[in-house]
Amino acid sequence: MDGFESAFQKTFEHEGGYSNNKADRGGETNYGITKKLFEDAIAHGVISGITDIKDLTPDQARDIYRAYFWKPLRLDEILNQDIASEIFDTGVNSGPGRATLIAQLALDYLGEDVKTDGVMGPTTIGLINKWCNKDPRALFISLNGFQFINFVAIVEESLIEEITRRVKSDDSQHIFSRGWTKRIQDYRQA
Repeated sequence: MDGFESAFQKTFEHEGGYSNNKADRGGETNYGITKKLFEDAIAHGVISGITDIKDLTPDQARDIYRAYFWKPLRLDEILNQDIASEIFDTGVNSGPGRATLIAQLALDYLGEDVKTDGVMGPTTIGLINKWCNKDPRALFISLNGFQFINFVAIVEESLIEEITRRVKSDDSQHIFSRGWTKRIQDYRQA
């Protein structure tokens, strides 16, 4: 199984079928794909043969995931499958730009000098691969931490503001970031 297929299988497990929940910012979705993205995929020939998002098949969803998330995030260039899969899953859930920003924030937290611009360029890829070799677990935990912060900010931004108000930032503390990630345990369902 290639890198994309492995990542797709993991991510696809989290995505439901058709939904039109009014609370969902994406509106009408199927397999986590918004109607707007679905229409763009049809317009650009990524998929064909259907006109209603309700009729989207898993194979068509796979084609959209590859074209709109895997390729733009340049995940074939990432050396560690778990890291590539994690960034991919974040991209599908939050968009490629946000996934890249989360990766850049994770790298910055680990002490790397990286521009947090949401662009998956050669510098960001190089730093991700550096950590894939150096300590992929620390990078993975940091990616998950910033993804969680993103989710908290969506639901309750005031919680992020409260923590920020109470904690005094100190850039000299980056040297401890990698060690702090070791204190975070794997998520376990009870």
